[in-house]
Amino acid sequence: MNSKTLDFYIPSINYILEVQNSDGSIPWEKGKKLDPWDHVEACMGLSIAGKKDEAEQAFLWLSDNQLEDGSWYSEYLKSIPQTKRRETNFSAYIATGLMHHYLIFRDKDFLENLYPTLSKAIDFVISSQTLQGDIYWAKEEGKEILDDSLITGSSSIYKSLECAIAINEILDRPAERLLEAKSKLKNSIINNPERYDRSWESKSRYSMDWYYPILCGVYTHDKGISIIDSKWLEFIVEGKGCKCVSEEPWVTVAESSELVMALVKLGLVDKAEDLFNSLHQWRDEDGLYWTGYVYTDEKFWPIEKPTWTAGAVLLAADTLYGFTPGHELFLQDWTSLN
Repeated sequence: MNSKTLDFYIPSINYILEVQNSDGSIPWEKGKKLDPWDHVEACMGLSIAGKKDEAEQAFLWLSDNQLEDGSWYSEYLKSIPQTKRRETNFSAYIATGLMHHYLIFRDKDFLENLYPTLSKAIDFVISSQTLQGDIYWAKEEGKEILDDSLITGSSSIYKSLECAIAINEILDRPAERLLEAKSKLKNSIINNPERYDRSWESKSRYSMDWYYPILCGVYTHDKGISIIDSKWLEFIVEGKGCKCVSEEPWVTVAESSELVMALVKLGLVDKAEDLFNSLHQWRDEDGLYWTGYVYTDEKFWPIEKPTWTAGAVLLAADTLYGFTPGHELFLQDWTSLN
């Protein structure tokens, strides 16, 4: 079967549908935990598949479970919170998911319906922005803040703010406050590296810190090319994929898929397709993708096939092959087009 057709990914689509609960929630696997970011990632896979009703049920789960301050807890089991922590990038990602849904289905009424949920979520995120422009990674009950910021999480937030601004413009709502927050965040990521990983060990050994600012539009094209070149040999195992952590012999499908999208964004389409094609060997007989592969041990690890990995693969495939009108989600700055 041809991996350049949507039919190739039907097992991943059906898997997300099978795992989705009747209340709209999409856990990692059936009966396992859910986090709001990965829930949205899997939901975007449903949008790519044209499963409009099921994707909307996933967004409505977020609306039904949103906390008073606009956030969500970082982990749920059967829709019951398992922690008191609320992570800012988890709460922001609904904006990226909704923009993606709109690009595919052009349903302005659904955007209007979800706008109060989106607005409260973005309010929570902006309330966590410091005077230096970085955004605290989380808040937790019993603690005022968790005092640090993350490059990967902040880059994801940057894209979500872009999408939230675009949605505000589509709905003729003011966006000045969001534009200011986005500008301050970009300046912080580029010019104030000391604001990140300031209370723990640097996370630069994680590949996501390498490519996420590129994927999410923080850097210029030329700087993005330079950054990709600077760490390619550190993170890429030719013929196998992208490592999650530089010193571990472990390639992961979701990180590799996200890097594929970052490469397409930079115009490195052949490089992106070569990387993407290497991932299909980590597809099981049932057509589902394992989380990752430890190549020194020749073993899959962990022994799981998460819905969010399926979602990431679908996003990468759509970005490469243009299955839907949402394929350019990560390729453009939507605030400059509305």
